[in-house]
Amino acid sequence: MGQMIPDCAPRARMGPKSDDVPKKPQYDSTFTDKVIAATGPNANRRLAEVMPSLVRHLHAFAREVNLTVAEWMAAVEFINECGKMSDDRRNETQLLCDIIGLESLVDEITSKVLSTSDSETPSAILGPFYRHNAPLLPNGSSIVKNLAPSLPWYEQAVADSAFVTGRVLSNSGEPIQGAIVDVWHAAPNGLYEQQDESQPDMNFRGRFKTDALGGYAFYALRPVPYPIPDDGPAGRLLTLLDRHPYRPGHIHFVVSAPGFRPLTTQLYDDRDEYIAKDAVFAVKDELVVKFSPREGDPNARWSLQYDFVLGRG
Repeated sequence: MGQMIPDCAPRARMGPKSDDVPKKPQYDSTFTDKVIAATGPNANRRLAEVMPSLVRHLHAFAREVNLTVAEWMAAVEFINECGKMSDDRRNETQLLCDIIGLESLVDEITSKVLSTSDSETPSAILGPFYRHNAPLLPNGSSIVKNLAPSLPWYEQAVADSAFVTGRVLSNSGEPIQGAIVDVWHAAPNGLYEQQDESQPDMNFRGRFKTDALGGYAFYALRPVPYPIPDDGPAGRLLTLLDRHPYRPGHIHFVVSAPGFRPLTTQLYDDRDEYIAKDAVFAVKDELVVKFSPREGDPNARWSLQYDFVLGRG
């Protein structure tokens, strides 16, 4: 056995010999510039602006981590698998963007680029479970369908029954009449209706038109936390990263009106333990809300009042 080095030995003298240090591979320093220079003079203007930066970052990443062909092909197959799993009921590629924070980041960038006032309601990600053409319902209607005692989550639904109301305003404080408030959330079992064959079509979804005072109102449920779908490639990535798949309870909104920029956002219930550790990094402090006990309403035990402020554009 070799002689043991005492703890008091000078560390500076014990480093590896120069010929033991792995040498970083040297790559063609002109390659990236050649790829960028291949763009022609009649290229799409926005692509001509974006692609040089994208190519430089991608190439720099590949060199930094010494990306191998096998690893690159695994990534390509991973993205292909996400695409093959995506349809009009589930967008796995978008889910992948969610868990790496990309959708939340570009949502913030877009919001700040387009915003004209600090009073506008902050945006949040659309998420992979939005459906077009939810039923247009009268104000005061419920988006909860077929709530029956036979449902396994009936008691929780009753306990979390809520009346949600508010106004849609311009950033100058004027009410917006005729705005559309498109709303949806998951069931108490944590599933959106297109994930759960036991739920009726368009359950927990609805659209509402604001009145002359900009008001909207509907019955729903206090939202519950749920895991994002982890039975596909995005879920495998979470497991490999030793991350949980949970989102805090939230209600989705898309609020739109002629002459105003549509607002896509989410409201988060402040009781939720996952507020500070959202799997898709979408929570903003301004969107965390508090439900209040509701008295004298047999259809709701909780109430929430929230005004949305839209920017012109």
